[in-house]
Amino acid sequence: MPDTAAARPRGFAVRCTKALLSPWSRLSLLLMLLAAAGTCVLLFEPQRLLSDGGLRQLGGAAAVMVFAVAYGLCTTAFVPRPLLNLAAGALFGSQAGLAAALAGTVLGAGTAFGLGRMLGQDALRPLLRGRWLKAADGQLSRHGFRSMLAARLFPGVPFAAANYCAAVSRMGWLPFLLATGLGSIPNTAAYVVAGARASTPTSPAFLVAMGFIAVTGLAGAVVAWCKRHHMRGR
Repeated sequence: MPDTAAARPRGFAVRCTKALLSPWSRLSLLLMLLAAAGTCVLLFEPQRLLSDGGLRQLGGAAAVMVFAVAYGLCTTAFVPRPLLNLAAGALFGSQAGLAAALAGTVLGAGTAFGLGRMLGQDALRPLLRGRWLKAADGQLSRHGFRSMLAARLFPGVPFAAANYCAAVSRMGWLPFLLATGLGSIPNTAAYVVAGARASTPTSPAFLVAMGFIAVTGLAGAVVAWCKRHHMRGR
């Protein structure tokens, strides 16, 4: 009898542990974390902390490192990367600003990828039954580096959406991070240079950066419209 009584609490604890670690419980935790992050962005606007100049007091590499970490956390909380890239250029100039922005980009992407992989993959993979979902999953799983590189180069693909879609697929960590770092360079550099040269809007560097942003944005809109028109035609 005592053994039976002692086994009941252990059995209850095992069932609770299994329930808490189940795929849907972990997905619920991920959704709550994302909702909390989005709410914090709306209420506190953490991106302002990166552009108020407080980091200048640290100076040198320390300020760049702190900015990169804060940048990564902000992207995980859905702060738009263009705002952060402009702030990086304004605070640190073109070269150090680009280094800080790229480091923050990779850090934020890796954090989102890790959260999605640990908390969402097991629950969401069984739901990939539609033709387009299976095609996207197969493309990311088999050609991860090439697909993610194209997604980073294409300005119309939302940064956070690409992170979590990649996390649900079977893409490896190394291809994901390498493609993110390399593919983010052109667009990130344009915004950083624009932020660094914002005080001289007639300078050639600023005009070239803004021209690149405008052209890539227009190209992204045209490609997205063509894709949408093509899908409707089917």
